[in-house]
Amino acid sequence: MKQKGNTVEAVTALVKPMVEAMGLTLWDVRFVKEGAMWYLRIFIDKDSGVTIEDCENVTRAIDKPLDDLDPIEQNYCLEVSSPGIERELIKEEHFNAFLAAPVMVKLHRPNEHGQREFKGTLVAHDKDTVTVMQEDGTAAVINKKDAVYIKLDDFDL
Repeated sequence: MKQKGNTVEAVTALVKPMVEAMGLTLWDVRFVKEGAMWYLRIFIDKDSGVTIEDCENVTRAIDKPLDDLDPIEQNYCLEVSSPGIERELIKEEHFNAFLAAPVMVKLHRPNEHGQREFKGTLVAHDKDTVTVMQEDGTAAVINKKDAVYIKLDDFDL
């Protein structure tokens, strides 16, 4: 069986130039198993918002090249979509693009103060941590590895 990381890397390398040629940004690629089914999820973005037509066009454009590359041995379902308004911030460029934006963070386990969820403004980040300025004026420095997710929060968008 091919390794998951290699699948995501191979698919990213294949689809990124195709997506960008269509005037879109490749937000993320995920290869996940849910129940008995595998899903290859391609998340695309653009400043004016992703349309159904954008998703259909990308699906059509990448379907045959994906079949030709054949990076996935098992059967899977291909999904192309927008990352959504509450998009998950994962990559360095995501955090850079959304500095000063409202975010929500959920931890795997409560911190030493019993807090598991944070809302506030993303004020800083590095490769290991994010800093969120909470509504009460306190800064929470959160290890990325401790977070279930770090997402945009639409409370102020």
